[in-house]
Amino acid sequence: MQTRPFGRSGIVVPVLGFGAMQIGDPALPESDAARLLNLALDLGLALIDTARSYGLSEARIGRHVAHRRDEYVLSTKVGYGVEGIQDWTYDCILAGVDQARDRLRTDVIDIVHLHSCGLEALRAGAVTQALARCVEQGKVRVAAYSGDNEPLRDAIASGDFGSVQASVNICDQQGLAGLQDARWRGLGTIGKRPLAGRPWACGLPPSDPVHAEYHRRFAVLRGAFGGEPGDWDSLALRFAAYAPGVDCVIVGGTNPRHLERNAAVVASGPPEQGLRAACRERFAAAESEWRGMV
Repeated sequence: MQTRPFGRSGIVVPVLGFGAMQIGDPALPESDAARLLNLALDLGLALIDTARSYGLSEARIGRHVAHRRDEYVLSTKVGYGVEGIQDWTYDCILAGVDQARDRLRTDVIDIVHLHSCGLEALRAGAVTQALARCVEQGKVRVAAYSGDNEPLRDAIASGDFGSVQASVNICDQQGLAGLQDARWRGLGTIGKRPLAGRPWACGLPPSDPVHAEYHRRFAVLRGAFGGEPGDWDSLALRFAAYAPGVDCVIVGGTNPRHLERNAAVVASGPPEQGLRAACRERFAAAESEWRGMV
């Protein structure tokens, strides 16, 4: 798997990382979670991204791949859900980082994001100060922000973070300018949701509001293409992984064959120039229509 420098952090990341949300599902057998995590590392998906809110994910990473800790970059997210402590406070960040370190069975977490932290909390400063304190204490290597739109732009411009994570896919390209700005400033960048929930494979819109919006947008985008590219999965994943400003994209899942296919697709390189340009042009052409449909 191709690797890239992660901003000025000194960390090196793979083009494709493993999003560990779905392995946090308690319905997934423990043995399957272990197999998926180890397969991801065997395939070179040497960044594992999780979060406090992803069920059993952090604990399973700790149980099943802590013994391979030197083989992967570890990324998680905090800011909420600490019993007895108010969300989005200084103490919540400190406690969240310590609890994540315990569950992940590691002394140092490479990247810790404020997980979709709102503008008010970002600008108040307590949460960013707490995360900076964790970096000073050696518990975290890179203080990061995960989110979209105005909070993402604010986080990039603030100078408080060493990396950011944002949505990047053929249905959601608004964040690309921000990620390019982040890279110019020396921040590492992670693209999430690169497959946009696979709307090309869905009949009815999903119940999740984000993926329902992608489903709606894709209907417009598909018509704008004027034809089928042959393999939407491959086009979407390669578009996101090789989009300007993106260091690493993360994809999850619970099917080992899909994991192997995704790794092979990304390793095959960027989409053809014509298809890449078409993705950008059709998106731009469809944006005004999407806004009119809201």
